[in-house]
Amino acid sequence: MPHRPTKGDRPRRLRAEQAGPPLAYHGEGPVWCPADGCLRWMDMLAGDILARRHTDGAIERTAVGRVAAAARPRQNGGFVVAVERGFALIEPGSAEVHRLPELWSDPQVRMNEGGCDLHGRFYCGSMDYGAAPGRGALYRLDPDLSATRILDGVTISNGLAWTPSGDRAYYVDTPTHRVDAFDVAPDGELGERRAFVEIPPEQGNPDGICLDTEGGVWVALWDGAAVHRYTSGGRLDTVVELPVPRPTACTFAGPDLSELYITTSAENLDTERWPQAGALFRVVPGAVGMAPLEFAG
Repeated sequence: MPHRPTKGDRPRRLRAEQAGPPLAYHGEGPVWCPADGCLRWMDMLAGDILARRHTDGAIERTAVGRVAAAARPRQNGGFVVAVERGFALIEPGSAEVHRLPELWSDPQVRMNEGGCDLHGRFYCGSMDYGAAPGRGALYRLDPDLSATRILDGVTISNGLAWTPSGDRAYYVDTPTHRVDAFDVAPDGELGERRAFVEIPPEQGNPDGICLDTEGGVWVALWDGAAVHRYTSGGRLDTVVELPVPRPTACTFAGPDLSELYITTSAENLDTERWPQAGALFRVVPGAVGMAPLEFAG
C-alpha cells in the first residue's frame, strides 16, 4: 500500500531561494552536466535549452524546435533531446539538431518529460496538449537509436528516475496523484508497477522528480508551491517551500551534487502577482544527489 501522510508526520521545512531571473515561460527538465559544469533545463514551449554555468551564472540559450521536452548528456559528448514528436541528437561542440524519425503524426500530442536509465537508454513520455485522458505514452530510445513504445494510456507523463542500484524506477502520471514504482529486471526492463506514495490534491500535483544517494525521492508539486522529499519507505520527511505556485522539476547540481535546483513555470499565471514565476530556485537540503545518467547512443 502507498504511504499516506498522518498527523504524526512532521517533516522539516526549508525555503528555496531564487537563483536567477525568470528566463523560462515553462521551465522543465533540469539536469546537471559535469563535463562543462553547467546546469541545463528546458524552456519547453519555446523549444529552447537553457544552460547556466555554475562558476559565474552565465546563461546560454539553444533553440531545438517548437518543443524542447527533455535533454540528457551523451556518453561521448553532445546531447540527446526529446522534441515535439520524437527524439533528436546534438553532436559535441555543435548547436545543430539532428532529428530522428517522428514517432507519431498527431499534432495534438507532444513529448513532456524523461530521463536515462543505468543501461544508457533515454526514456521520455508524451501528453495531449490539452491533457486529454489516456492520450500519452512512454517511449524508450536505445543506443542503436531504435525507439520502442513502453507504456500506453498515459495522460501527463512526468517524472522518471532510477534508484542507485537500478532495481527500481519511479514514475509520475500526474493526474493519478501518485508516484509509482516499477520493479526493474537486471536487463533494465520495467516490471510490476505499483503505487509508492499518494499525494492529496490539496498539496498539489506531482510533476518532475529526482533521487538522492539515500534513495529519497524529491517531487515537484505543480500548484503546490513546494517540493516534497519522501524516504525510500514512502514517508514525507522534507518540504521545500517556494514563493511561486508552479514548480515543475528538480535535480541535484554542483561539483559535489549538494545543491537542489528547481525549475518553475509561468504558464497561465498572473506574473504581476508572481513575478518570480519561470525562474530557477535553489536550496542546499543536506542531501547529495546521484550522478546524472547519460545516453549511450
